[in-house]
Amino acid sequence: MQQLIQALICCALLTSTQLYAEVLRIPISQQGTSTLQMPARGEQQTQVLQQFGEPQRRHPSVGQPPITRWDYPDFSVYFEQSTVVNSVQLHQAKHPVTP
Repeated sequence: MQQLIQALICCALLTSTQLYAEVLRIPISQQGTSTLQMPARGEQQTQVLQQFGEPQRRHPSVGQPPITRWDYPDFSVYFEQSTVVNSVQLHQAKHPVTP
């Protein structure tokens, strides 16, 4: 009997409270509009060093084949062995986030 009373109280509370939801719109980055110059697929590590200088951070290789990441201020470069497989622009927030 006590379980039935608890279930009824829960149902009453759930149906009597009003629920509010706020729609949060997060704009998708405008991809492809960047003028940032980054290393191209197929370039070698030596070419990247000559063109962009020493990275801020070199991450150790991971996996087989070994994949290495170099971080520059505005982008990261991914290498398979010593060949660029991808360059990714880092997200830059347009507006500061406040809690």
